[in-house]
Amino acid sequence: MARVCDICGKKPSVGNNISHAHNLTKRRWLPNLKSVKASVAGRTRTMRVCAKCLKAGKVLKAV
Repeated sequence: MARVCDICGKKPSVGNNISHAHNLTKRRWLPNLKSVKASVAGRTRTMRVCAKCLKAGKVLKAV
């Protein structure tokens, strides 16, 4: 399963670790995803949502 937010589409970004000797190795920054039960179109659905979307109130949690 892809590490993508179902609301905003945020994905992992890539870059380099840089050592003191300036050796470069690849690394990834992963989004802070949470599994949330949300009501979408009147139905309960499990979604993977980033913490930023949860804080902003873009997701209506199912009761």
